Amino acid sequence: MTATTPIPFRRLLLVEARKLVDTRSGKIITMVMLALVVASIAARGAVVGPKSQTLVGTAGIALGTLLPVLAILTMTGEWTHRTALTTFVLEPRRHRVLAAKSLPPLLAAVALSLFAMLVAVPITAVVAVVRTIPADWGVQPIWLLGWTGVNVLVAAQGLALGALLLNAPAAIVISLSTPVLWAVVGRLGSVGAGLAEWLDLNTTCAPLVSGDMTWSEGARLAASAAFWIVLPMAAGLVRVLRKEVT
Repeated sequence: MTATTPIPFRRLLLVEARKLVDTRSGKIITMVMLALVVASIAARGAVVGPKSQTLVGTAGIALGTLLPVLAILTMTGEWTHRTALTTFVLEPRRHRVLAAKSLPPLLAAVALSLFAMLVAVPITAVVAVVRTIPADWGVQPIWLLGWTGVNVLVAAQGLALGALLLNAPAAIVISLSTPVLWAVVGRLGSVGAGLAEWLDLNTTCAPLVSGDMTWSEGARLAASAAFWIVLPMAAGLVRVLRKEVT
């Protein structure tokens, strides 16, 4: 590499992917997610029996909570640890750095979804043997694809909040409190229910899992994704490009 040779995007991507697991916070959150996926699937299997699709879906509780946190920390780490100056000196094109930061959490969401599926297979078999009942191995591909898509969307929401705020505690609080706030808004009469129906990403994502999304439900999902992902990410990109680094 010479001083005039640009850094390849694949190198930026590898560096940002490594940051997911080589920082203390990244290691802890990743380990907690893996442990919670295994524990939740095992506990659900002991309660409902050897139903593979049900067990896989149980892992969504842990992933839906911690994937946005991992994405937020990925996006805000440069500013929290004051390494943004070094990063942007090495790669002045900040939009490439932002793109490299965005891909690893989204790929991690897909990988963790597949991990949950792999964990559910032996647990389903063990539960079937212990309870001496036949296992239900039926997993609808459209359901699995939609469930994985939901995990990717919640990770993207975390990335957007992190890019917009560049402050990990504030973004994490908003991410974790959003379901409660929308539950309250949905009970504030017809106006609140209408807002929640169109802008609550957790609600609009539900038809993805059911596999029978209609055009109106697709419009609601697009509106909530634009509100929580597209607009914050666009504003965050502008902020990162213009922010003075000290």
